[in-house]
Amino acid sequence: MSAAPPRIALFARFPTPGLAKTRLHPVMSPAAAAALHARLVARALATVRASGLRHAVHGTGASAARFAEWLGSEVPFVDQGAGDLGERMARVATPAIIIGADIPDLSADHLRDAAAAVAAGRVVIGPAADGGYYLIGLPAPADYLFQEMPWGTDRVLVETLARLGEAAMAPVMLPMLADLDRPADLARWPHLVAAERPHAEPINAVPVAG
Repeated sequence: MSAAPPRIALFARFPTPGLAKTRLHPVMSPAAAAALHARLVARALATVRASGLRHAVHGTGASAARFAEWLGSEVPFVDQGAGDLGERMARVATPAIIIGADIPDLSADHLRDAAAAVAAGRVVIGPAADGGYYLIGLPAPADYLFQEMPWGTDRVLVETLARLGEAAMAPVMLPMLADLDRPADLARWPHLVAAERPHAEPINAVPVAG
């Protein structure tokens, strides 16, 4: 059993045009892609709040002060630090549930189910339709799940499950969900895709739910 309930670590990049959602640039301007990313972060943060679980935004791409200006000073903030995605994820203190911001169908129930499993000492995986995962819950440190992982490929989930198998650990599996990361994904959630404007709105003008 975990000594404390898990905290949700929402990984989020500051929505700087040209640096956020770059895989969408073939079909969206950098400013529009950044604004979409901002809406996804706002949506994820609202879902996290609705779960009632402890949480913090683990940010990259800007200072804590800029994140506070964007999301509000009441949102707990942790700097992701340097390194690849695996190195940054491995720094999250356990027990924890690590999620990204690009899963529009993520619900508070998914998070509460994951938290219950982690509190019972189980590893939890939320498989993504693209071959990765949108959530990983850990009752204790598991650096072997993050080292030399082929991030950004369709082999992440398979490799993660293989490593858990080698450690004789059977994870709790959540429902599979799709992420919004590539041009082909945009048609799935048309209500989230705003029309591009000749001049992008300032990042601070993007409304944040919560």
